Amino acid sequence: MTIVLTPYWSPDEGIQKLKMEGRAKALAVPGLAPPAFSVKAQLDRTLLQLRSKLSPIEKYSFLAQLKQADVEAFYKLCLENMPEITPIIYTPTVGDACLQYSKNYRHPEGLFISLKDKGKIGNILRNWPLVNEARISVVTDGSRILGLGDLGVNGMPIAVGKLSLYVAGAGIRPSSTLPITLDLGTENSGNLSDPLYLGLRQRRPSGAEYDAFMDEFVTEMRRVYPKVLVQFEDFSTDHAFSYLARFRNSLPLFNDDIQGTGAVVLAGLLSAARLVPIPRNEHRILLFGAGSASVGVAKQLMSFFTLAGMSEEEARRQIWLVDSKGLVYVGREEVADYKMYFARRHYTGLPMKDLTEIVKFVKPTALLGLSTITGAFTPEVIRVMSQNTSRPIIFPLSNPVHLSECTFAEALTHSNGTAIFASGSPFGSEVIGGVRREPGQGNNMYIFPGLGLGAILCRAKSVTDSMVEASALGLAGSLSWDERALELVYPRIERIREISADIAVKVIRAAQRACVDNSTDLKRMNDTRLLEFVKSKMWSP
Repeated sequence: MTIVLTPYWSPDEGIQKLKMEGRAKALAVPGLAPPAFSVKAQLDRTLLQLRSKLSPIEKYSFLAQLKQADVEAFYKLCLENMPEITPIIYTPTVGDACLQYSKNYRHPEGLFISLKDKGKIGNILRNWPLVNEARISVVTDGSRILGLGDLGVNGMPIAVGKLSLYVAGAGIRPSSTLPITLDLGTENSGNLSDPLYLGLRQRRPSGAEYDAFMDEFVTEMRRVYPKVLVQFEDFSTDHAFSYLARFRNSLPLFNDDIQGTGAVVLAGLLSAARLVPIPRNEHRILLFGAGSASVGVAKQLMSFFTLAGMSEEEARRQIWLVDSKGLVYVGREEVADYKMYFARRHYTGLPMKDLTEIVKFVKPTALLGLSTITGAFTPEVIRVMSQNTSRPIIFPLSNPVHLSECTFAEALTHSNGTAIFASGSPFGSEVIGGVRREPGQGNNMYIFPGLGLGAILCRAKSVTDSMVEASALGLAGSLSWDERALELVYPRIERIREISADIAVKVIRAAQRACVDNSTDLKRMNDTRLLEFVKSKMWSP
């Protein structure tokens, strides 16, 4: 017998409509609220209550309860306070929310599909109460959550958080979002021994069994949700690449760790390169860390060079990888297949493991960290980087904050204020030489909401590499004159909806050029009309 949990929301249209209108509006009916009640004052009151919480995880829980009680108030608060709330509902706080998920669990927020559901996955997918409204789904198997490792079903807050950013950042309707966690066990011994752990208490299965489960899941997703765009999130490195390749032409699908991260870093590098007084073809990029995100970034950064007229082979030669065993080169032992494209083909020296020595050898102009190794960019590494170029590009991109390869203050101090900086997690501004400097944050939130919105609106049959590249170019071109004057690498997050709309237009045009769009009416619109159309489709609370 299958037991179906009743979700905390009701599929009944009347109740759902009332919920979407927001409890604050309902209370504004005469007699149901105090005489001086107003929606604005209630939002101010809610913000004060949020700020009274002592820890980030308390704030996360408070916002989760607000979202359950009044979805409109939650998103109004988000839109009016993006810099403050984004780090709470996603990185870095979402990492703690995942670690404590089984302990703090209160109510279902998405679908859980386990290995035990093999053979009936379609039935489980149909249990979602808003099955006909779904347009975007974030799917994780919890096997590589941020830099925290295999968390199993405790990865659900990742899917929930990403979809909240789709709503806040691009105006996707809340009722159109579908978080899914695939429970295929876990290799985390702590989870397996935790009496409160909510997932299957077994190790992950073999490759063949995993593949068969994923084949059924994707087949049923296409059947039950033919209008849904799927984002894969936080799959282990081997599965991230293999499942992207296996399924990207079966349904509209992309992997944010590989493609979204690559796009946001490409955009940041394009912005940073404007501040470095050397030609594009003289840049040398060193990536420290060679997992799925890093190799995905490296592949996307090929465009940094090819857009400037360089050949693919010339572009490849400007990119170096360093993994846990050192510089990646052909002939070195234990180099995974997915890294081989960027393995140095003509290196004949001894294995090189020390990052300082590697930086001295490569002489990179840009150093990118995706290693989750705290403090890997030592003062010496930063000083050597500063000898290679007058404006070293230093991007410690690992999440959450405590896993960052260096801090903003360290990058500025040890480069004598010359570093162009962007990180994966947020850092505060710093004053150096009497000048206040603002850090960039290479947050995927700049990319995936607009990419998803564009793909949904043009009803894309697949998400092509050209669509991902278009999102990066759209972001790189979105900085205002004021932001450029301050040498910002990324625009201010307060403008996220404006940025997402512009990116969506560029993504739609790329889909049309690739002939993967199904909404032919959009082809007849010029860019101005298309931008107006995109904005008209963005939900606002």
